[in-house]
Amino acid sequence: MIAAPFGSHTLQLSPDLRIVTKISPGQNQTSVDISCRALLEMRERICSVFILVIGVTLLCGLGCLGTHKSKDDGVHTEEVERPRQPHLIFIMVDDQGFGDIGYHGSDIHTPVLDQLAAEGVKLENYYVQPICSPSRSQLMTGRYQIHTGLQHSIIRPRQPLCLPSDIPTLPELLVEAGYTTHMVGKWHLGFCRPSCLPTGRGFQSFLGTLTGSGDHFSYQSCDGAEACGFDLHDGERPAWEMTGNYSTLLYIERVKQILQSHDPHTPLFLYLSLQAAHTPLQVPDHFLNHNDFQSNRLRRHYAGMLNCLDNSIGQVVQQLKSSGFYQNSILIYSSDNGGQPLFGGSNWPLRGGKGTYWEGGIRAVGFVHSPLLKRKGVVSRALIHVSDWYPTLLGLAGTLRTHIGLDGHNVWGSISEGLPCPRTEILFNIDPVSRKPGEPYHKAMVLNGFGIWDTAVRAALRAGDWKLLTGNVGDGDWIPPQALPGGPDRWQKLEKRRNELGKSVWLFNVSSDPYERTDLAEARPEVVKHLLTRLAEYNQTAVMARNPPDDPMADPELHGGVWTPWLGLEGDTEEDDGRRERMMKIKHCKLCKLKALFKKVGSRLQRNTLF
Repeated sequence: MIAAPFGSHTLQLSPDLRIVTKISPGQNQTSVDISCRALLEMRERICSVFILVIGVTLLCGLGCLGTHKSKDDGVHTEEVERPRQPHLIFIMVDDQGFGDIGYHGSDIHTPVLDQLAAEGVKLENYYVQPICSPSRSQLMTGRYQIHTGLQHSIIRPRQPLCLPSDIPTLPELLVEAGYTTHMVGKWHLGFCRPSCLPTGRGFQSFLGTLTGSGDHFSYQSCDGAEACGFDLHDGERPAWEMTGNYSTLLYIERVKQILQSHDPHTPLFLYLSLQAAHTPLQVPDHFLNHNDFQSNRLRRHYAGMLNCLDNSIGQVVQQLKSSGFYQNSILIYSSDNGGQPLFGGSNWPLRGGKGTYWEGGIRAVGFVHSPLLKRKGVVSRALIHVSDWYPTLLGLAGTLRTHIGLDGHNVWGSISEGLPCPRTEILFNIDPVSRKPGEPYHKAMVLNGFGIWDTAVRAALRAGDWKLLTGNVGDGDWIPPQALPGGPDRWQKLEKRRNELGKSVWLFNVSSDPYERTDLAEARPEVVKHLLTRLAEYNQTAVMARNPPDDPMADPELHGGVWTPWLGLEGDTEEDDGRRERMMKIKHCKLCKLKALFKKVGSRLQRNTLF
């Protein structure tokens, strides 16, 4: 029997015969000692012993060779180096219309963005959500609104609502993967509790605003007539000392500081969320001078904001290069929703605009620029949605564990290599709160919805070439730039949407009819039924919509004039009792409301002087 042949390098062949091997690792030598009481028995076993000794010697020798590192060109092993994690730069701009970028034929000059897109991949079948918070929530979670409870509208400043705490955000998972995470700009995903802030959801630094909009110089933000406050934060403190700096320029300076101080060998996730070109329409004067040819005042100021934005993105790219990030970086550019024609934006020739589920509200400007792209200078027509960036960026970081629970898809192969896109459908939304109580159920469900779906509910779905809309999906006009308010034609060349009374279902083939001019709902009932069934199936997975009323305790007047978290930890009964007492005081404080009204009027007058 053989006992422990390779542990102690001893072979016990019998009670009378033992073989001991001694290895000298430093000299690569092996010696063998044989102990025997009955030498006569060895004759009979000499052959088997000889073979075993040779085997042990060879195995030990191979072990020595496997661990020996030659200084010459001998046998050696090397670790396979893992690919470096790329730096991820995500730039989201506010309210830029589909027709407001140079390469879409715009009258607004955006040479930097045009060049970056031309050298990268233009995303020409790219969708977002029609308003701010929904697009940002899906970027941060990779999930549709029906799966986060944020189906209805934006998160208002006084609403006790934010991203669900049980869903990990994109920056939280990137931190786990070894990334340093920074956010600069507009948050608009709720801030009722400290844990809802950007620094509570995975960003290691933050400079920006928490609400949806505000003055670009004074950072005064109002919600209704009675609640106004300061909204610029550096980390978790109000940044009063930065007042007077134009938001786009201030944010770009912070981005440059981050890039100058960060080690290029440590992976970086930088989320730059600019408030431009959201109202109020403000910009430094020298950018207005570039647009003297614009006869429309609103369009002129809007164009100046985009000129400033374009120039600023150029500075970011230059800093990426000079600080050693560029060659290992991926830059993604996206608008958060369609442009607002009432305030100078244009989505022409698409139908509708911001706040609608027509193509002009949800089909966005987007491109990817990176030296790491395998294809450059191309147009991608892959179906891509803002929720896809979550798994795509996690995949690039090497930390995408599973797609379970996600609505987004990893689309990097489609963008970089032109591979088939994994996405075939987009659920834009199902908003049960939008249904008007007086809407006749029988007509909406039985007649228009074939008994499958209540078509009075606001919903929109893209499946392959087809797009279905139900309910009140927003104003569906076609608005050429010259018809904008204040322009030479002032709505005269506007093509108004005309629908028969009671209509609640629309169907378009957006591949052949991207401008949504031919409604096929009556001609293709079988397609309508199929897509209504898909809506019903999606709705089975929806969580309850969260739409709490505004909390009067959020009023900045109660917090030093600043928009800031106003709720503490759950279950703090002493705090809840104190809140109720203060709420009663506020409820009857007419003077407080009057002061807030004068403050808001004064803020608006200050904005108007900037035109």
